[in-house]
Amino acid sequence: MADYTAFVEAGNALVEMLRDKLTPEPLGDRESISLCSPHDNGNNQLTIYLYQVEEEAPQNNVGYYQADRNTQRIRPAQFVMRYLVTAHSKAPGQLKEADQHRLIGAVVQTLRDNPMIPSKYLSGSSAEEGAQFHVAIEKTSMEQILKIWNNTTKEYKLSLVVALTGASINSGRTRQISRVTDAAINAQEREAALEILGADDGAQRRGTGGGV
Repeated sequence: MADYTAFVEAGNALVEMLRDKLTPEPLGDRESISLCSPHDNGNNQLTIYLYQVEEEAPQNNVGYYQADRNTQRIRPAQFVMRYLVTAHSKAPGQLKEADQHRLIGAVVQTLRDNPMIPSKYLSGSSAEEGAQFHVAIEKTSMEQILKIWNNTTKEYKLSLVVALTGASINSGRTRQISRVTDAAINAQEREAALEILGADDGAQRRGTGGGV
């Protein structure tokens, strides 16, 4: 259960894993892989663009749970994060397409070999809580990818959709509960209780022949 920084920590973990696996081959520069829009790629050769965040099973994330002895907290929300991963080749024109194929192929290999992002790439609250980020290539139609691309002024570049699960954001809303440690009985209640006990005792003695 991570803090509100879970989204950026998840994205950074994905980027750091790809940087490690894709350099020095097929890419020579770690910094050429970044979280950014494919339309503002600058010198990046691989962009990871978060285009959708969707809550998983929201009906299961309602109500409070016991955080500690006297505190209850609203249940954390779980999310699916979807990224558009795009290759931006810097190769000469006749080699550009082949280079983009190599980059996307390396991404596919990395994701299939690492369905869960290794813990060494986690940071912040996600590392503290031992988050488990799972990644998978999501089957997406070309029509949908072009809608995500959403730019008619720039030529489409080879891309794929990656779904990341396991990102959760803890609630900051809590409530305190008090436990009953003793019971106070006022004088009237005590007197009534003694009368009942006395009546029960007398009835028992008469029933056993104890009174002559």
